[in-house]
Amino acid sequence: MAKGKKVVRLDLQKDPPKPAEFVKLVLGPTGNLRAPALRMGKNWIIGFHEEPYGERFD
Repeated sequence: MAKGKKVVRLDLQKDPPKPAEFVKLVLGPTGNLRAPALRMGKNWIIGFHEEPYGERFD
């Protein structure tokens, strides 16, 4: 997830965050899913930061 200028990587199977923390990360100020939100197989990229997109699309 990209939030501002930082990238947050979560492994929901090995170390799941608390539900409130997860919601805070993936929802924007309007209460909607941060945009853009992209699903690639079992992975999600939420929000925009050049690094994760570069890793997937280079």
